[in-house]
Amino acid sequence: MTDNRTGGISYWQAGDHQSVADRNGVSLAEYIHALFGLLLQAQPRNVLMIGGAGGTLATMLTRRGIAVTLVDINPMAFDIARLYFQMPAGVDCHVGDGATFLRRNMGRYDAIVLDAFSEEEIPRHFRKTAFFRLVKKRLKRGGIFLINITVLDDEDPMPDGICRALKTVWRKVRLLDSDGYVDRNAIAMAGAVGGLKRPTLRMKPTSGARTLKKELSQLAFRALREV
Repeated sequence: MTDNRTGGISYWQAGDHQSVADRNGVSLAEYIHALFGLLLQAQPRNVLMIGGAGGTLATMLTRRGIAVTLVDINPMAFDIARLYFQMPAGVDCHVGDGATFLRRNMGRYDAIVLDAFSEEEIPRHFRKTAFFRLVKKRLKRGGIFLINITVLDDEDPMPDGICRALKTVWRKVRLLDSDGYVDRNAIAMAGAVGGLKRPTLRMKPTSGARTLKKELSQLAFRALREV
């Protein structure tokens, strides 16, 4: 846990950068603002998040009046999110595996967000068709599913591979990416996503807003690459 010169705070775990936010808990990471902007367009009443880290997205959604359920396999994540990242007490937190939670809980959500990593990769069981089918069962009519993906470079097959797997379950699948950049984030999405537009900055942090706006402007929906 390190304080930034901006007055913000970063959360590192086993060498991985988990979260970064200003002093009020507003994220300084462009992919969190991209997820946030997409979700606001969908106007969900309730959101399930699998993977929490510093809980910045949960914090931002809660401040917009959206009910958030957060599932994370690391029990310390919730304490860190509340103590250092201003995550509200109203976020419904559950310790455990996201797939297990979906199997055991019959609740349905307007949106489900997958932002979970192990050694910088999305765990394999979260990339299987069986998991995607389970997610679809837990979405309400008109719901959306968003996946944060880390991308090495333009040759990385992961984002396109995940989208092709999503297409076996959903009719409408889209990919938001920023070609030409290394070590970037992309967002795969499925469900009622046809009308979503490129997200813009919808909640300004105390610093870094100009950089975030520029990074968000570099995102674009793109066609899947040929195998």
